[in-house]
Amino acid sequence: MTAIFYDTLKIKYFHAMKKLYYSIGEVSEITDIEPHVLRYWETIFTDLTPRKNKAGNRTYKENDITLILKLKELIQEKKYSTAGAKKIIEGEEPEPGKEKAKPLSAEVQKDLKEVKLFLEKLKEKL
Repeated sequence: MTAIFYDTLKIKYFHAMKKLYYSIGEVSEITDIEPHVLRYWETIFTDLTPRKNKAGNRTYKENDITLILKLKELIQEKKYSTAGAKKIIEGEEPEPGKEKAKPLSAEVQKDLKEVKLFLEKLKEKL
């Protein structure tokens, strides 16, 4: 219960800060992800590309943090592999439960209608 409360406070803190750019330390604190993991994710996910300032430090924008939180949900909470998370982020593969229904072939539709008719007749007999 306290972990959820703590996460909620961090998200509220993040929304209250509303800065133009965030350092890797600030992003690490907001998302509760170690900086070395953030740097690793940059090498895998092409959408996660924070700019670097003149000193060479990473500067993250709000949309980067939103993506990081989505990646955290997929990888750490839903236990996706980085390859699976990459497919979902890039839109190649929908998340389970969010798939689009594929149209059924004519043969399958015919079989389903036969099963439905059989079940309706069986129901009438009962």
